[in-house]
Amino acid sequence: MSMSRRTFLKSTTAAAVAGSAAWAGQERAAAQSNAQLQLVRNATCRITYGGKTILLDPWLGDVGSYPAVRNAPNPRPNPLVALPMPVEQVLAGVDVTLITHTHFDHWDAAERNRVPKGGLIFVQPADRDRLAQVGYTDVRTIDERLVWEGITITRTAAQHGTGETGVRMGAVSGYVLRRAGLPTVYIAGDTIWFDGVAAALRDHRPDVVLVNAGEAMFNEGGPIIMGVDDVVKVCSGAPRARVIAVHLEAVNHCMLTRETLRAGLERAGVQARVQIPRDGDTLTLGPSA
Repeated sequence: MSMSRRTFLKSTTAAAVAGSAAWAGQERAAAQSNAQLQLVRNATCRITYGGKTILLDPWLGDVGSYPAVRNAPNPRPNPLVALPMPVEQVLAGVDVTLITHTHFDHWDAAERNRVPKGGLIFVQPADRDRLAQVGYTDVRTIDERLVWEGITITRTAAQHGTGETGVRMGAVSGYVLRRAGLPTVYIAGDTIWFDGVAAALRDHRPDVVLVNAGEAMFNEGGPIIMGVDDVVKVCSGAPRARVIAVHLEAVNHCMLTRETLRAGLERAGVQARVQIPRDGDTLTLGPSA
């Protein structure tokens, strides 16, 4: 059967559009496959991004090698669980270490720290001198933002609790990772939900949000990191983002388990939006389905 010129042009145009859409989808999938996160333990993660490996908040001590957090529930030595892999595997191929703050469960004490002294480390301004004084030779601060190897890293506000407790916890930061062709990743850090988190979600429009969601607390005062209600607010504030919850079941003052977090998110109807990896799990980073 013969085909008119108009029909032919319409069919070839439709095929071209479909082919272009398929190619774009393949490009997006390839970009996302080049952005991955492996949870090591607690807030420690290996993030593959733009061909680089970023080690986030390395806490590499042996199980039970630190005392329990004082004035807190569940007085057991920390970490509560062992690393899911040898330290050498955690450190293998790392291009830069990114630190949100230097509390003991995010950065080991100097005498136990296994991060190489000559390795590149990015920190918030409040932590630079502390690392330099114990022999780290390439410590660079992220004041507002910097561009490294084509990756823009922007520092964001965080609030590590409320009232006197929040003041006592000191300075802490979050970070946003951005590179053309890759999902934008917001690392919220040790923070509760507050205006600064809402502003980061609004201003940066992340595809992925990494939240510390163990609801850590002391015997007095409220939580100092996110719990169920905070994670639900993150889901509401970033309705298209994939949320990943970490900082669970590794420190004695973290009250929220993976199971209770999952149950709470299910009650709120957002469980499909949030991934809760186990130690050692690797996730491909991309927006919510």
